[in-house]
Amino acid sequence: MTAKGAVSARPADEEHRVATPLELFFDLCFVVAIAQAGRELSTAIIHDQIGHGLASYATIFFAIWWPWMNYSWFASGFDPDDPPFRLATFAQMTGALVIAAGVPRAFEKQDIVVVVIGYVIVRLAFATQLIRVYRDNAEMRPMIGRWLAGLVTVQACWGLEQLLHGHAFQIAFGVLVVAELAVPFWASRSGDIPFHPHHIVDRYGCFTLIVLGETVASATVAIQEATTVHEDLGALIALVLGGLLIVFAAWWIYFAYDAADLLADSSAFLWGYGHYFIFAAAAGIGAGIQVCAAWLTGTAHVSVTLAAATVTVPSAVFYLMVWLLQARHFKKGLAQAVLPAVTVALVICTFAGRYAVLLAGLCCAAAVVVGVYERRLQEANQESAA
Repeated sequence: MTAKGAVSARPADEEHRVATPLELFFDLCFVVAIAQAGRELSTAIIHDQIGHGLASYATIFFAIWWPWMNYSWFASGFDPDDPPFRLATFAQMTGALVIAAGVPRAFEKQDIVVVVIGYVIVRLAFATQLIRVYRDNAEMRPMIGRWLAGLVTVQACWGLEQLLHGHAFQIAFGVLVVAELAVPFWASRSGDIPFHPHHIVDRYGCFTLIVLGETVASATVAIQEATTVHEDLGALIALVLGGLLIVFAAWWIYFAYDAADLLADSSAFLWGYGHYFIFAAAAGIGAGIQVCAAWLTGTAHVSVTLAAATVTVPSAVFYLMVWLLQARHFKKGLAQAVLPAVTVALVICTFAGRYAVLLAGLCCAAAVVVGVYERRLQEANQESAA
């Protein structure tokens, strides 16, 4: 019998396990920070600060994605949904909003102190939940102990890193990122981290959906502003249509198959970590559409090719990563080549001038059509074989 207030692992085969309202609320707070990062990225590119913008975006996105991922996997394995868990979740949401508040300063002044403060708040609030599991599950203490010790140690190092400057700061940042990524893997050497495959897939799916929605929202605002100063509605309509086709096709392809069965072995780490690129690329598409809208109005100090690349390149990354992490496990024969081919096509579309985004959208739509046809053909062959 489990003591009142104790936290134990939830069954991995629990039925009807999907994202809870609290988890979705948690996601929305983190997407606020993603929206800020996307907006600042587009501003940096518009002012021809490409390298600085991309480096800052990758840094900020890590500070958003990694706490979200840790919370999601922990909640999948435990989540007692009691007042202490809810309060710890609230504390992590607060930290996410602190991160969001620090994003403009991180981009404009290259000062990530506020972001680090928010990040450490999230991580230490998460650590309180690991303490509860360590207390209540003797058989998991070796694994949880490693996870907790690694987490707290790295947070202390984040604080010390703020005392460094220049190249020493950059090197320390890279080392700490690697350390953060290594902690759960190191902990798993002393025992399996429990999780519910279908719940994890649902959590990642919900976050992907919310990020794509934020992409549409941010792009809509940018295009709305462009219509007030730009008379070439044809070019704007082409941008809108191309962007919508890219995002809708991204949704279609991402959710084409249930990836839960892929998490049954060690590939769970690759699948979970690899989604950094899927999430970052999905948000980057919206930032790119903002850049293209600014280019059409003449306010972006970049070439048409670079403006187009801000949409086509993150789109190509999204489709390639979905193929690498999911789709290739379900495809057979020539169908395996569809997403790699559309990835190449998207890069080529970069050089199509002012209608590059529309052409890229049509390529993505074509990939969906081919994918639907291939799947129906595969199902028909299976039925005839049976």
